[in-house]
Amino acid sequence: MTGRIHDEDIAQVRERIRIDDVVREYVAIKPAGGGSFKGLCPFHDERSPSFHVTPSKGMFYCFGCQEGGDAITFLQKMDHLSFTEAIEKLAAKFGVTLRYVEGNAGIARQQGQRARLIAAHRAAADFFTAQLKTPEASIARTFLDERGFAPESWSQFSLGYAPKSWDGLTKHLRSQGFSDEEMLVGGLVSQGNRGVYDRFRGRLVWPIRELGGEVVGFGARRLHDDDEGPKYLNTPETPLYKKSQVLYGIDLARREISKAQSVVVVEGYTDVMACHLAGVPTAVATCGTAFGADHIRVLRRLLMDDDRMRGEVIFTFDGDEAGRRAALKAFGDDQKFVSQTFVAVEPNGLDPCDLRLQHGDSAVVGLVEAKVPLFEFAIKSTLTHYDIESAEGRINALREAAPIVANIKDPALRPEYVRRLAGWLGLEEVAVKAAMGQVRSAPATPSAKVARAQAPAASGHAAPSTDPMMVLQREALKCALQEPELVATWYASVESGAYPHPAYAQLHEAIMAAGGPAAGLGGAEWIEAVLAVCPDDDVRRGVRALAVEPLPVRGQVDSRYTTSVIASLLVKDASRRIEALRGRVQRADEGGADRDVLFGELMALEAYRRELREQADT
Repeated sequence: MTGRIHDEDIAQVRERIRIDDVVREYVAIKPAGGGSFKGLCPFHDERSPSFHVTPSKGMFYCFGCQEGGDAITFLQKMDHLSFTEAIEKLAAKFGVTLRYVEGNAGIARQQGQRARLIAAHRAAADFFTAQLKTPEASIARTFLDERGFAPESWSQFSLGYAPKSWDGLTKHLRSQGFSDEEMLVGGLVSQGNRGVYDRFRGRLVWPIRELGGEVVGFGARRLHDDDEGPKYLNTPETPLYKKSQVLYGIDLARREISKAQSVVVVEGYTDVMACHLAGVPTAVATCGTAFGADHIRVLRRLLMDDDRMRGEVIFTFDGDEAGRRAALKAFGDDQKFVSQTFVAVEPNGLDPCDLRLQHGDSAVVGLVEAKVPLFEFAIKSTLTHYDIESAEGRINALREAAPIVANIKDPALRPEYVRRLAGWLGLEEVAVKAAMGQVRSAPATPSAKVARAQAPAASGHAAPSTDPMMVLQREALKCALQEPELVATWYASVESGAYPHPAYAQLHEAIMAAGGPAAGLGGAEWIEAVLAVCPDDDVRRGVRALAVEPLPVRGQVDSRYTTSVIASLLVKDASRRIEALRGRVQRADEGGADRDVLFGELMALEAYRRELREQADT
């Protein structure tokens, strides 16, 4: 059971956090105007950025999947945390000491499971690091020295050593207050007939961190001849460690990846170290599993990988047949990248670690610079299996290579590789096209296209429209949510009838139920007040969307813009009421008292509309 944190401490966490700082730990975001930022959504796959962050409101919102909220919500969704666990993580990051309602006793036991597991991994990493300096760890230090890793690099990568003892780490963690159950759940120990024992023994250890820098697992290399375990042993699947999602070195490389718009994917821990030390600080590696779709999602968020912001993904593979198969496997995944994707293979089969050891740092940098497009590598790798000097060999090679070219999804690239394949085989382009025609993937069905076209319309509040009246309603609501102090006076005259669209009318009613822009609230406090009175999740999603959607204004928003928007909305509403009133005048008995009253109201309403138009035009 998690202890309840004092409300004052939660409020202090909210005051200290900056949502853009929190989001940047996971997503590359870039300025989007008006003080807001945008990036690729971490909650669904997308090619163009629809994920917006507005620091002044402390909120995020995705216009693609309608996920939204504040920094706490973001962390809960990203790391699958409870509210308390998210507060604890943010408190640790921003230096807030938390107090629990039950008092000081047993606070550690009251923390959420994830916080406890993170703390256990942090303690384990410190233990392993200290053990690297012991006499027993000389075999690990020798291993590192022989591979060209100087002692100063050991601390850079937080390297450690797991002693051969069956319970060295177990005893240490117990002394730190961690239970056997917590160690088991975290994958730090294994269960035996006589109890738990250390999972990692007599091995060189690398801590594996998430994007935010927290240790979530370990990779360990066999050192002793009597160790019958695998060469590399990793943490098993745990609530923290998902091997299909973690990338070794991502915590060290993420800023450089975003800055350079480039990432180098290598095969092992020592390769990551070699690349970083040689001057390639964008290197990462998978941890005991093949590079897959979840890894792609992590990297695409850092690369801002879309049609306009094209980053580079460079795979390095051993030059042997296994490396070639890995490259061809990556070719299948590459289609999920919009980035330009390349392969860097050392001709003599050296990995980056051995290459650096034998030829120095410049050789590693040169390997990356000598990259070739992944499509080219995939095709040429196929051709090497055939004798293209013979007619039969060329035709057989064509039959195997044509599907690769046919499945290139970029319509601009495909004709270029038709020409290249024809040249490599010494055939006419028409022959390549004919072979491709037999394997070309079928286009999307009409029903699928219709479904994609209709998808934005199904997103309710978050679906912008090109209809001028809808655009105006949306802008007015954005002004009321984002700049309440600038519209307070004018918005007091807005009634629900000014919003013919039912969804927008509901948003307006929520704004007014919270006291309206004249309530004197601003920023995140104002948005929270509106969210608190929303009748359902659909309306709350609408509020979050419009609270972060940038206003179409360059620079600072001023009262001229907001006044013109609200005045225009009131003009439209007045026009609607005038038309309705004219109908009543025409239907009233001529010469009757009611007609005179209605006519007077009509004249007053038209005068009011003229005044509004003057304001809207200024």
